[in-house]
Amino acid sequence: MISIEARGFIVGAALAYRLGSGLVPVRKKGKLPWRVYRKAYSLEYGQDQLEIHQDGIEPGKNVLIVDDVIATGGTIEAVAELVKEMKGNIIGAAFLIELTELKGKERIKDIPVFSLIKY
Repeated sequence: MISIEARGFIVGAALAYRLGSGLVPVRKKGKLPWRVYRKAYSLEYGQDQLEIHQDGIEPGKNVLIVDDVIATGGTIEAVAELVKEMKGNIIGAAFLIELTELKGKERIKDIPVFSLIKY
């Protein structure tokens, strides 16, 4: 399971524990030790970068991406690109909240999305 900084860690950790899976954090640039893959992405107010450990996903492994909110989809799109570059198999993305008016799901059309609350 992949969990995105920072509120996504709360949801991801609980879900990983319940499912008995491992948890791989995705963090902003410069916060992870060791060797990382990095992806730049656009925000509503600028740009940022996300990182994941190079040994976080084995090729061919199934991956669920978890975060608290999907809004415009920029963050999840960047994470999905990182996972695909690492040859992980994305089985879905799960969120507590989906802000439907911002159409974030449209940026990750090939990934099944589950959200508990839709606004």
